[in-house]
Amino acid sequence: MKNFLKQKLHIPKIEGITLRWIINIIGVIALFFIIVFIASSFAIKTHYYSSVESILNSGASTTAVSYFSSYLDAGTSLEQSAADYIDSYSYKEKTTVWIIDNEGNVILSSSGFAIEKQEMPDYEQALTDSQGTGKYIGKIAGGERVMAVCRVIRNSNGDIAGAVRVISSLEQVDKQIRTVVLLIFIGLVIVFAIILFSNLFFIRSIIIPIQEVNETTKKISQGDYSVRIEKKYNDEIGNLCDSINSMAEEISTTDKMKNDFISTISHELRTPLTSIKGWGETLNFGMDDSVDEITKKGLEIIVKEAGRLEGFVEELLDFSRLQSGRMKLRLAKTDIFAELDETVFTFRERAMHEGIEVKYSIPEIPAVADADANRIKQVFMNILDNALKYSRSASKIFVKAEFVRLENKDYAKIAIADQGCGISKEDLPHVKEKFYKANVSVKGSGIGLAVTNEIVNLHGGRLEIDSEEGKGTLVTIYLPIESAPAKGDINDMNINSDTAEIDNGMKMKG
Repeated sequence: MKNFLKQKLHIPKIEGITLRWIINIIGVIALFFIIVFIASSFAIKTHYYSSVESILNSGASTTAVSYFSSYLDAGTSLEQSAADYIDSYSYKEKTTVWIIDNEGNVILSSSGFAIEKQEMPDYEQALTDSQGTGKYIGKIAGGERVMAVCRVIRNSNGDIAGAVRVISSLEQVDKQIRTVVLLIFIGLVIVFAIILFSNLFFIRSIIIPIQEVNETTKKISQGDYSVRIEKKYNDEIGNLCDSINSMAEEISTTDKMKNDFISTISHELRTPLTSIKGWGETLNFGMDDSVDEITKKGLEIIVKEAGRLEGFVEELLDFSRLQSGRMKLRLAKTDIFAELDETVFTFRERAMHEGIEVKYSIPEIPAVADADANRIKQVFMNILDNALKYSRSASKIFVKAEFVRLENKDYAKIAIADQGCGISKEDLPHVKEKFYKANVSVKGSGIGLAVTNEIVNLHGGRLEIDSEEGKGTLVTIYLPIESAPAKGDINDMNINSDTAEIDNGMKMKG
């Protein structure tokens, strides 16, 4: 029933503005209603009890006492005058009158029954009271709840001759009080429910559009500029929706212009860079011993920097394709581990030249998958290149490949770990974002890892990064494959290093 009401009324979660509204508005109203209920219940009870007490006081009034006193002065006994008084008493149906002697015995009752001596708190109070009166509200011997009023009778000498006690049952009165209080409670609940549900509809008209605005802005912040908010109200909320939709449109236009510019400038730069690099390599290769060292060094720098710029242009082109959705894969049967082996073999010489040792372990059994071999190599090269850039001299890079099974699917798992500077906890969640650089002192565009992550995703895999500042970084890639061999068929022997050392390198963060 509770869930049904939530679905029908679209009741917002009890948090944020809704929570503040409940505390500040509904809480105050509820507190006010509670005070009204308590005050009205007390007032009703007081009113009913006052009415009963008024009737009892009329039976035990000073007139009644004077009546008995006059009879006593005339020589009439208390018993005889009591009988005359009860015969003339007007409230026999509503109350019971007891005539009590000076020893506390009930000598006559309007009910006609003999009354045994019992505790009478009101009588005890009247004996000590300066006005000679007493009142009691409570239960009598039979368990019935009553109200009793007692007034002492004195003779002409001022001596106590007895007392008049008038009793009324409170059972019916309490029942009436409960009925009236219940009706007031139901009325207040109905009024509170009307206020609550009317306000819920009002809150819904504010909270739900704000939630939609929040979800839309999150999508925009994540790069989805096509989302729009439906304008439902022609008020401040509606104006906010218009502003966000307009903002998304402008961002989308600006983003398209940016992507078009990147694509255009990348294509324009690629041709001259290729020519510069090609002629530089040609001139460098054709130089003889007569050429001075400065010229040779200059040509080497030209070739190196042209190659670096060429790589940067290729990254920009990939980024442009990624942004526009034009990055396509040329899928074919590919051995993932073979591509990794070739990439590591090529990369190893460069790493050794920079004083970094590469330790790797790759199974000899193929990991066949429908994949784009060039893009897979690009993934491995980008990660290895990052590992090298952020590594320190005389440190090691560890590469390990193996078969794993996750969620009933077979994967090729490739783990690449370095012993470099690592990534801080603050930067780690953002390193796969476009143009984000955790370490600005290292050369790079900040888009290589974003492109790498997208390529892995396009292959149906996932890329995970774990790092500890000052110790190193571990990048793990999972790529789906057709099937993994049985465990007994897997040759775990590594190619050029000790497996135990590589496993230890992968646990550097522990």
